[in-house]
Amino acid sequence: MPKNQTQQIGERPHIPVLSQEVLDCLQPQAGESYLDLTAGYGGHARQILARTKEPKKAVLVDRDQNAVSALSEEFAQCEIIHQDFLSACGQLAEEGRQFDLILTDLGVSSPHLDSAERGFAFSLNGPLDMRMDQRQSNSAKDLVNDSSEQELARIIKDYGEDPKAKVIARHIIQSRPIETTGQLAKIVARAYGPFARKFGIHPATKTFQALRIAVNDELNQLTDSLPLMEKLLAPGGRLAIISFHSLEDREVKRYFVENAGERFDAELRLITKKPLTPGKDEISLNPRARSAKLRAACKIKNRKDE
Repeated sequence: MPKNQTQQIGERPHIPVLSQEVLDCLQPQAGESYLDLTAGYGGHARQILARTKEPKKAVLVDRDQNAVSALSEEFAQCEIIHQDFLSACGQLAEEGRQFDLILTDLGVSSPHLDSAERGFAFSLNGPLDMRMDQRQSNSAKDLVNDSSEQELARIIKDYGEDPKAKVIARHIIQSRPIETTGQLAKIVARAYGPFARKFGIHPATKTFQALRIAVNDELNQLTDSLPLMEKLLAPGGRLAIISFHSLEDREVKRYFVENAGERFDAELRLITKKPLTPGKDEISLNPRARSAKLRAACKIKNRKDE
């Protein structure tokens, strides 16, 4: 691989976010076991496995079939699991597995955003989908066309933190049926009216984020997975989590603060007292990294048997 550890996916290179910071936090050593709960196209896994040199002790998880196919081809010696990270955590915990290194990158991959057919991006007109796992039945199209006005407003407010949630929901209801990302983006822009570009971002940004979170149950998955991630850590094991918006980072911070600290029975010790963020050079190379935040913790003793 090139020195920048990128992998070509279509026309856009896949660049692992905060790659050096992840290595600094996890400190992978030869012989250690590794669990990547959102392996994607293997950007972080490639770097970490180059240091552990133990692919047979690695488990790579992803909910997207395209990513799983790519992982299976490149990382043939690793265990590959095609599941969402909550289901994978539950399965591995039931099996009594533990790992020295655990990484969770909560971002949406570039192949998702760059494919109109996947329906994640308002900048590319395509079917309104947003499913990370296409085996899932309900899509963003179902959510937009079947939800009540009150439910849509709640989703856009809670997950998108958009102050115009009620107005946007009303415009969506009045414009149904909605089939494509382009249609929805125009509807949200109309809801904003002359203030559409006031804050320098597309007015549909927060609505699309909110719908994606709801379709993929992202926040509930994270909340329910955090205790399982801790359980899956071996004594001395390191856990790193990369988030991309305030709701995710807030939940990771809450869990780390509540479970790492000065309490005599605390099982986690913080590696990062404050989140690590990308520098200017990384953002210039990969603008999608600009909102990334990395928090990490180390397990200092086993969880007590309950």
